[in-house]
Amino acid sequence: MGEQQQVQFPQEVIDEYAALGVDLPALFSAGHLGTRMGVQILEASAEKVVGTMPVEGNTQPYGLLHGGASAVLAETLGSVGSMLHGGSSKIAVGVDLNCTHHRGVRSGLVTGVATPVHRGRSTATYEIVISDEQGRRVCSARLTCLLRDVGEADAARVQGARP
Repeated sequence: MGEQQQVQFPQEVIDEYAALGVDLPALFSAGHLGTRMGVQILEASAEKVVGTMPVEGNTQPYGLLHGGASAVLAETLGSVGSMLHGGSSKIAVGVDLNCTHHRGVRSGLVTGVATPVHRGRSTATYEIVISDEQGRRVCSARLTCLLRDVGEADAARVQGARP
């Protein structure tokens, strides 16, 4: 799937989580599903999240990028943005995902860019644009996440992300 790249976080975010002893790349990764699909997060802040995913291995029977794969990339990027917006005292839980697929892709990498539409106290909504290697829009998506306080079970999972 290529060389692993280090996610770029704003320094203030790195400092906030380092003070809690939390490994940011482990916590704000693509998760198990994203890892299996080859999702790589290249840049991450509450203002913008960028990630890529290979088409190979993520296709439907006609050999085109699967719409569900685009949805996984979109939800991953929007969730990371929402988590970063919520900060260390909140967790982001996706409550609505909408994807419109514009064109098929048979090979290469697709790139998703998530930008905020709304960032409130209890919800965050991100628009995610997924493009092919020629810069053509493949999918437009919108994700809304509920931001809720970290509970005991959540805290244990965050602690599990420690180095």
